[in-house]
Amino acid sequence: MAKNSTRAANVTRKTAETDIALTLAIDGRGVGKIDTGVPFFDHMLTLFAKHGLFDLTVKAKGDTDVDYHHTVEDVGLVLGQAFKEALGDKIGIRRYGFFLLPMDESLARVVVDVGGRPHLVYAAEAPTMFVRDFNIVLVKEFCRAFSNALGANLHVHLVYGEEPHHVAEAIFKCLARALDMATQIEPRAADLLPSTKGTM
Repeated sequence: MAKNSTRAANVTRKTAETDIALTLAIDGRGVGKIDTGVPFFDHMLTLFAKHGLFDLTVKAKGDTDVDYHHTVEDVGLVLGQAFKEALGDKIGIRRYGFFLLPMDESLARVVVDVGGRPHLVYAAEAPTMFVRDFNIVLVKEFCRAFSNALGANLHVHLVYGEEPHHVAEAIFKCLARALDMATQIEPRAADLLPSTKGTM
């Protein structure tokens, strides 16, 4: 894949279940303009943009009258594809990122490798799984779709937590911080691919 000097992408996806348009700038200022039709998910993506310093616009229409699953999963797919396109050939990136983040009584840990090998390990179950009508099990579906589309090895671990809003918020903020670290340019190796294989 060719180098993407702007580190930005525009991705659309239209199926019988969802219609999504998304723009991403990795080197942004944390500006999020999110409208997915799922208010709690909008809140999580706004936090994701803010804490990763990504400029992110998402406009999604989905079959939310059925449930939120298709919208959340497909936005994960499109966001992962956008990161993949924005990173281009990945020359100079740090590749690995991690963060440990508290949100009141909850503590989340996220570790990511954007080296092209999709795999999700997700260990995050709260005692109560619903924020109003939003089942935070969908956070796992979002992470799986994101990992697959980006080609990222993603490990998400809820160290502890009780309140489901806090659990989900800790995970999204932590994911943002880990991705910010992984996608940054390493000044000492700005012209090098971060792999001994010679390809990623």
